[in-house]
Amino acid sequence: IRRTIAFQRVLDVAARLLICCSRSRAGWVLGTASLAYAKCVENMEIGHNVSHGQWDWMNDPEIHSSTWEWDMVAVSSQWRYSHNYRHHVFSNVVGVDDDLGFGVIRVTRDEKWRPEHIVQPLRNLLLAAVFEWGIALHGIHSERDRAVDAGQVADARAALLQKIGRQAVKDYVLLPALSWSHWRRTLAANAVANLVRNLWTYVVIFCGHFPDGADKFTPDVLNNETRAEWYLRQMLGAANFKAGPLLAFSTGNLCYQVEHHLFPDLPSNRYAQIAVRVRALCDKYDLPYTSGSLVHQYLLVLRTIHKLALPDGWLRATSDDAPETASERKFGLGAGPATRAGGPIVGLRTALHSRARRRGD
Repeated sequence: IRRTIAFQRVLDVAARLLICCSRSRAGWVLGTASLAYAKCVENMEIGHNVSHGQWDWMNDPEIHSSTWEWDMVAVSSQWRYSHNYRHHVFSNVVGVDDDLGFGVIRVTRDEKWRPEHIVQPLRNLLLAAVFEWGIALHGIHSERDRAVDAGQVADARAALLQKIGRQAVKDYVLLPALSWSHWRRTLAANAVANLVRNLWTYVVIFCGHFPDGADKFTPDVLNNETRAEWYLRQMLGAANFKAGPLLAFSTGNLCYQVEHHLFPDLPSNRYAQIAVRVRALCDKYDLPYTSGSLVHQYLLVLRTIHKLALPDGWLRATSDDAPETASERKFGLGAGPATRAGGPIVGLRTALHSRARRRGD
């Protein structure tokens, strides 16, 4: 993590010097691309993972979830509650997990269709472009919900406004001013880099929970949920995408979303190693392990977003047999035997494959 932080900071400084000191368009493009990548690394591999407490065991006061403040408008402490608790503990539970559509996008038929959903393809584009602001509002809404009095809400709003002010001054006033006559180049580069960071973060996050195979759950699942069932829900509600070392690093290793939800405070550089063991457990117990290419997973996300913009009456499938769900009613079966006589365990993965073959999918 120390090497990653050093790399990110050196890249950030080098990119800003290139933007400011070069006079060619190629120099500006290269500098802006480098700055955007530095912001992606800071947000995903560093900020997200440090705020999960993945490096708290080092007892480094700087690289610690309680002290790290990331380079975007969202307040880290507010995000830690909305994300680490409300999202990770209640992952993909409709009406409980605020990350399920981020309050503006319908991603499951278990959520009732409303007329406003007809414009959600446009909402999706807007959310992608301003994703850091969506995360900031996400955090303040969570703080409002858990506040015990109006004073706590006011304090949370003040903290958010202060953070927004610092970010705006840094990116759009101070750094351009330090560039003197090149202030326009720096201002434009900062705006573009923030946009690219927002788009990349949005794509990675959406591909982790909204492709086909990432299940959604009704609140009833929380009743008397055992620890083992909690781990099962975490695994069934997440989706991976295939990535080599560079792409994995660029995503903060969130290409391993399944492993991240099973072990959110495990250092992210270990996910590739434990993914082999998680997949082996899925094979042993015949459970689905949802994965695919980044492009394929994102296309599935877009399909769901555009389909669910329409009223349910215009769609063929229901909340039990739609591609983005896997209700037990989907199979027309009750609780059946868990094993073949003398054979291996027969589970959800086999049931899904058998149903797909019958339907010719």
